[in-house]
Amino acid sequence: MRYLHTMVRVKDLQASMAFYQQLGLEEIRRHDSEQGRFTLMFMAPPGQPECPLELTYNWDGDDGLPSDSRHFGHVAYEVDDIYATCDQLQKAGIIINRPPRDGRMAFVRSPDNISIELLQKGEALPPQEPWASMGNTGHW
Repeated sequence: MRYLHTMVRVKDLQASMAFYQQLGLEEIRRHDSEQGRFTLMFMAPPGQPECPLELTYNWDGDDGLPSDSRHFGHVAYEVDDIYATCDQLQKAGIIINRPPRDGRMAFVRSPDNISIELLQKGEALPPQEPWASMGNTGHW
């Protein structure tokens, strides 16, 4: 057995791609099905094609998204600097739902309400403002 991918359903493919690109993922392959009327977009961190995230987009819409709970619990990515990553995401207009108060873990949500966990590579960084005193926003 080997890991293949994680799949999440998306309502707006362009908005979701832009979000995951802000996280550093890039498109590695795409499959458009005229007959099935869907697109499968695979994105992965640079140099890690074996770790893809599949964005499934139904051309005729998916009215249950993002509230019908047909999403995976969360997707987790390790980052070199949790504070720099969160700062870059925040500057791009992405809400940091669970700030990295502990220097180790943060959560954000995609446009389709997918919870994304960001984990500091190696040991936790020392607590740093503004993150150390920042409260949660929404749910994560």
